[in-house]
Amino acid sequence: MKKFRQLFYLTSAWGAGLCLIAMTVLILAQITARMVGVVIPSSEDFAGWILSATIFFGLAYTFNTGGHIRVTIALNRLSARNRHIAEHINLIVGLLISAYLAFYTIFTVYESFEYKEVTDTYLAMPLWLVQLPMALGSSCLFFAILDSFVLMLLGQTPNYISCESELDVEG
Repeated sequence: MKKFRQLFYLTSAWGAGLCLIAMTVLILAQITARMVGVVIPSSEDFAGWILSATIFFGLAYTFNTGGHIRVTIALNRLSARNRHIAEHINLIVGLLISAYLAFYTIFTVYESFEYKEVTDTYLAMPLWLVQLPMALGSSCLFFAILDSFVLMLLGQTPNYISCESELDVEG
């Protein structure tokens, strides 16, 4: 199970990284093309869509490695028992918010597919294709938070807390 979790988070990170590389290549191609007087149609639109995919694919990995902003200064002032309770509450709230986000992004993709909606850009793309990375990324975030919550229920330390402890030692 641990290898599966590592693969899950690594896949999330690789997805974000590949999207970042694709966006960089697209922007460099656009700059080069403009220098020679050529226009790449809808390149700004594609760059924006790829940026959205980069952000959403990176959410699960970033959460797992403790990269999201948390108010650790307040948590560190709590006793061990109260901090444990606060972490449970935080994960429950995170689960609810990420479940809501994942459900509605998936529902939006489904509706766009069902109604055959297209983007309102120069190159009309099926809207569900543009929205799909957001739904996948938000679903991955939900599973990352669920994974941490289950680990806490089993009495183990979630990885994001371990990573925070490592950052405190380094800092």
